[in-house]
Parts: sequence; C-alpha cells; structure tokens
Amino acid sequence: MGSLLLGGLVFVFLSTATAIGLIVRGRLPDHHLNAESKDVIRLATAVVGTLSALALGLLIASAKSTYDNAEVEMRTAAARVLLLDRVMAQYGPETDKARQLLRELIEKRLSRGWSAETTDEASGKALGEYQDIEAVQGDLRALSPRDAVQLSLQARALEVSGMLAETHWLLVESGKEGLPWAFLAVLVCWLGLLFATFGLQAPANPTLLSILLVCALSVAGAIFLITDMANPYVGLIHVSDAPLQSAIERLGKP
Repeated sequence: MGSLLLGGLVFVFLSTATAIGLIVRGRLPDHHLNAESKDVIRLATAVVGTLSALALGLLIASAKSTYDNAEVEMRTAAARVLLLDRVMAQYGPETDKARQLLRELIEKRLSRGWSAETTDEASGKALGEYQDIEAVQGDLRALSPRDAVQLSLQARALEVSGMLAETHWLLVESGKEGLPWAFLAVLVCWLGLLFATFGLQAPANPTLLSILLVCALSVAGAIFLITDMANPYVGLIHVSDAPLQSAIERLGKP
C-alpha cells in the first residue's frame, strides 16, 4: 500500500472516529457526561494518549534511522564503485572489460532503481545486479598479474568488489523487513479511540471541528512520514541517487 494512500486512510479513519464521538454525545443521557464522568474519561484517555505518543515517537525515530542508514549506504556504495574503478585503472588496460561492465552495472542501477525488487531480478535480457557484479569479479580473477604491484591491485579490486556484492545482498535482505504493521495497526486504533473521546466530550462547533480535523491531518501526516521513510529508495521521500550520478561521470577515466 502506498504511503500517501495509507496516510489518507488514517485521516478518514480519525475523522470518522471523531464524527462517531459527536453522534454518540448527542444521544447519551446528560448524566453520562457530567463532570465526574468527563474526569474519568480524561484520565483514561490520558493513559492511551501517552502510549500513543510514545509509540508514534518510536516509529518516527525508527523510520528516520532507516532513512539515514540508507543514505549512508548510497554514498558508501558510490565511493566503493569509484574506488574499484580507480584500482582497476591502476592495474592496466587488461581491466578495460571489467571497468566497462562496472559502468553498465551502475547505469542499470540508475535506470531500474535502487531497491531489492529491481536489482535482484532479471528484466528481459538484463541480468540481475548480483550477476553483473559476479561477472566483474570473474574478469578480475581471470587476470594474470605480472608483478607484485599488479598482484596487490588485483587482490584490492577483488576485496572492494566483494564489498559491493555484500552491499547488494544486505539491501535484498533488509528490503524484506518492512514496517511492523501490527504495531502500526494498534497505534491507529488507539488514535481512533482518542479522537472518538474528543468528539464525545466537546460540543460541535466550527472552531472545534476545524481543530480536530487539523489534528487528524497532522497525525495522518506523521503516519505518512513513517511509512514513506521506512522505504527510503522509493516513494515521495527517497534517498537521492546523486552520489551514483556523480560516480558514473568519473567512471572509465584514465
């Protein structure tokens, strides 16, 4: 489900919960909403409100951490690509084919996107990314170093290419984690209860309804941010591929 759609559904859910509270308020006997009853309702909702605030804060912090880690991974991967290209360039013209394969790998990554679904699967005649990096590693292993310097450069190139392959598989595995949907569903239910009690306690007037709608929109916006940032390579808020764009401009240079 798209993060924007989920945020919209949460807004509708909270608005409906508020409307239900307002409708119930109009049908309850007066003694059900006297001062003593409202005090108990406020105490009960304060507990739920505190739990909701803590849960929402934890989810936002977790999503922000996921986004920041993905941003670091993007920059690290771009730096390793450049390092691998420079090591192969220092080895000599024997690595020209491997360098071209590396450039094609990055071009494919930019065209297909930076996510587990697009990089791990073949698309038409295009191989999966792990097969591309394995082809680069195969060319590197096939080299025949003439001296200790080339032997050292070959070992370094294989080490860096192994790091790139590791980055790919980490992306594939972490892409299957996703959001704690059960946790998120419970949180939305808690928030729905809170908004229903808001409508239950206050009289219906334009000012009150406007404030409640703005609050519902704010909470829905927070849910949107959580779900969108938890998938940092896709969505409206996504990690920029500028490091890779910058890297590809430097690839293949002597």
